[in-house]
Amino acid sequence: MDYILEVKNITKSYANHRALHEVSLNIPRGSIVGLLGPNGAGKTSLIRIITQIIGQDSGEILFNGEPLMPKHIARIGYLPEERGLYRKMKVGEQLLYLAQLKGLSRKEALAKLKIWFEKFDIKTWWNKNVQDLSKGMAQKVQFVATVLHEPELIILDEPFSGFDPVNASLIKDEILELREKGSTIIFSTHRMESVEELCEYVILINKSEKILDGLKREIKQRYKTNTYTVDYKGHLNGQLSADYSILSSEEIDLNFIQASIQTPQGASPNDLIKELINHVEVHNFQEKIPSMEEIFIMLVSGNTI
Repeated sequence: MDYILEVKNITKSYANHRALHEVSLNIPRGSIVGLLGPNGAGKTSLIRIITQIIGQDSGEILFNGEPLMPKHIARIGYLPEERGLYRKMKVGEQLLYLAQLKGLSRKEALAKLKIWFEKFDIKTWWNKNVQDLSKGMAQKVQFVATVLHEPELIILDEPFSGFDPVNASLIKDEILELREKGSTIIFSTHRMESVEELCEYVILINKSEKILDGLKREIKQRYKTNTYTVDYKGHLNGQLSADYSILSSEEIDLNFIQASIQTPQGASPNDLIKELINHVEVHNFQEKIPSMEEIFIMLVSGNTI
């Protein structure tokens, strides 16, 4: 697999607090990666090391196979959770300034900003002071500042915080379009519905250490519990083989029962169907695949799914 970013044994401490301990992970090029973890897990420290705001105590980061250096900053876009616009500057003036810091000429920045202002329907905002914008409006402006220079790697920390559903959907569409154009996106969030919708790859950090990473679909398969939801007509009381467990059962209307059934290790869906059709009339049958939220809670809290 081709990786844009390789994090190798990163450790970082602040006074008596260890923020990261021997963290190693790889970011696949062209993917949307969910960087997950509870508050205080070390996610923000890792992001700040990648963006060179702070340095690590030990370990190494490679960007496109090279040791991470200041020259790579221009190829990274970072939207921090703590938004950082200059409140007394006008929107257009500020975006031009930030674009030129990232290496764009004034002419290039103006051309790109025209496209984004039309796309986000914010053409009347150019001469507004940032302090006169609502939180959601300011976040739109900072999103534009983050991606305007078309970075190879985009790091978004809670990008949907404060957005209404319409603007959250707009930003989701833009994230997907940026990925289609070749950007790699690290997406740090506590909103698991966004992880389910957008991310292909997931990394989970807890108590300063990486405890999980991989393709989201493979992780879900790894943590499934051989449990199925079945809607049926009839009665199953004590009629399944001893290896099959009915975890729950309820009447969902006058004719149908819905049961949660766990199969023995190694049993296939067809094996369960064979068990069922000898006793009941099956109308709906679905394997229960754990959500990322369930997996997150299980690994962080130590509970089972």
